[in-house]
Amino acid sequence: MQQSLHILRKELKDYFISPIAYIVISIFLVVTGWFFFSTFFLYNQAEIRNFFNLLPITFAFVIPAVTMRLFSEELNVGSYEILLTLPVSFKDIILGKFLAAVLFMAAALLPTLSYPICVSTLGELDWGPVIGGYMGAILLAAAYAAIGLFASSLTRNQIVAFIVGTVICFSLTLVNAMLYFFPVPLLGVISYLGASSHFNNIAKGVIDSRDIIYFLSVVFIGLYGSHLVMQEKE
Repeated sequence: MQQSLHILRKELKDYFISPIAYIVISIFLVVTGWFFFSTFFLYNQAEIRNFFNLLPITFAFVIPAVTMRLFSEELNVGSYEILLTLPVSFKDIILGKFLAAVLFMAAALLPTLSYPICVSTLGELDWGPVIGGYMGAILLAAAYAAIGLFASSLTRNQIVAFIVGTVICFSLTLVNAMLYFFPVPLLGVISYLGASSHFNNIAKGVIDSRDIIYFLSVVFIGLYGSHLVMQEKE
């Protein structure tokens, strides 16, 4: 775990010394803030449900952009081979990079706490769904970060890693909206694969073990897939 923390600190430092990190955070805040406040006064209700409804699609684009460099860059410049000469295991490297991406997205979400604080000054805000929404946002970010890490492990090209990660995350986001394309016997299984429905349940303040298990399963599959791919590249 100590080695993972070293990797975590290194990756976080790399994030925040790069202007790309601030550009990504700025775009994320501008997009979510614009769409939230542009419709907020139309509903005349003290809630931030619209902000949370926007997160799955926003994360499907933002998080692959955050994770695309984690392995691709090192594979491209050859620094990954140097990393392997250090006393660290594949698990340490993958866990450290994954936690760095999740913490980076948590940092991006931090300024959005101003949204519910602002809304609470205008009306009676129910903080239960707000807390649930941010819990769900972290779980969703973790799931998409694991997928993005897996996509980054597949190729040396960051753009390709971004496209692959975005396609997978976007598919998980929209699968619940495309259920009518699937046979009726498969609807139960297909609907469970959709990330949006699990996130929306938690964002409503409903903590269901099935939703928690879903996100943890996606994280495990993404990280385990990254482990297998990087082992093959050794």
